[in-house]
Amino acid sequence: MESEKKSIKVSNKFNLSIKVTFWLLVAFFIVLVVVIFSPMEYISISVLFMAIPGIIFLLLGIVLIVLAAKSGLKGLLKKFLLVTGAAPIGTVVSVILHNVFYGVFIYFFGADFWDRIGTSDEPVFFILAIIVCPIAFLVGVVSSIVLFIKGRRTARE
Repeated sequence: MESEKKSIKVSNKFNLSIKVTFWLLVAFFIVLVVVIFSPMEYISISVLFMAIPGIIFLLLGIVLIVLAAKSGLKGLLKKFLLVTGAAPIGTVVSVILHNVFYGVFIYFFGADFWDRIGTSDEPVFFILAIIVCPIAFLVGVVSSIVLFIKGRRTARE
């Protein structure tokens, strides 16, 4: 009986930790969107103002993945939480790879390489970082919220 209570407490701790991390991740996503879309003249230290929430966003994504993997959750909620946590990691990795590929191609093929092939920038990782990963994050967030609410309703019944 005592071991059952401990396992319930552990799952409740994981549940609370997951929800706190999840909502912090959503909050930092909103902060990043506001920073990205606000005019730069209103942001005094733009690089630090974007880098610090971005690093926290990445770290919260890693924490959410670890918590979701270790929590014992199953089914769609676990999958959507993993997608929600993986999207910030994918965004940061895509930004880094975009800049690395851009620089490497310029280094080896010349400064006008991207203009010669008909594009002004490296498109694949740019699209992943700017479009695909944020959409995946939003899908994970909305789906997780729906499943949180659905789980709360079924627990009451």
